[in-house]
Amino acid sequence: MMTRTEKDAVVASLKEKITKSNAVFLTNLVGIPSNDAVRIRKNVRDVKGFMAVTKNTLFQRAAQGTYAEALLKDLKGSNAVAFSYDDAAAVAKVVNDAAGEFEEIVKVKGGMLGSQLLTAKEVVALAKLPSRDQMLGTLLATFNAPVSAFARVLHAICEQKEKQV
Repeated sequence: MMTRTEKDAVVASLKEKITKSNAVFLTNLVGIPSNDAVRIRKNVRDVKGFMAVTKNTLFQRAAQGTYAEALLKDLKGSNAVAFSYDDAAAVAKVVNDAAGEFEEIVKVKGGMLGSQLLTAKEVVALAKLPSRDQMLGTLLATFNAPVSAFARVLHAICEQKEKQV
């Protein structure tokens, strides 16, 4: 049983995590082996996120007055919340991969991206987006394509001139 002081500390910590995060995803981890739960939490940390499991009332108290209040009010059952501090799609992907790995146990329940409330389907769609690094790579390749094509044309002209001499 947690004391009032411990509950207040948990609420303050969760409120800080909510205010620092750019996205929050609601899921559950109850019923999976502890090693797998630890691995999922580590995967969330690896993509600059954090996963918390605590009482629903503490989640609700921490969310009061924040952008995640709509998502975390009226929670029922066991819940885990994944916070994203950098790449929201990467954290959503980890949560979605866990739901895919443990189909009958772990479920994606919803999320918040900024002030936008997301359904479970929208979180899955976000998870299927390419990662930030992949999108930046595609953008860079798009920017480089005209320059590369121009360089190839110049090289071909140079080779053609050399053959004529």
